Amino acid sequence: MKKLFWVGIGIGIGVGVLTARKLGQARDLASSDGLNRTVGRISDSLQELAEAFRTGMNERETELRQALGLDETPDPSHH
Repeated sequence: MKKLFWVGIGIGIGVGVLTARKLGQARDLASSDGLNRTVGRISDSLQELAEAFRTGMNERETELRQALGLDETPDPSHH
């Protein structure tokens, strides 16, 4: 019975420590600095995604123009 008691105490302390850590992390994220960091990361990720999309779109457009024979640039001397 004593072992079960001490196991319960150990589990209770472990849960308390984990809860305190999670609350500390949540408090840090809720602070203005934490919020600024989070928004900054999201903004950077969105910018990277948009750049990758534009690059892919331009590559695909080039492939399609070449396949259709439209990639020739007009000669300015032929008006």
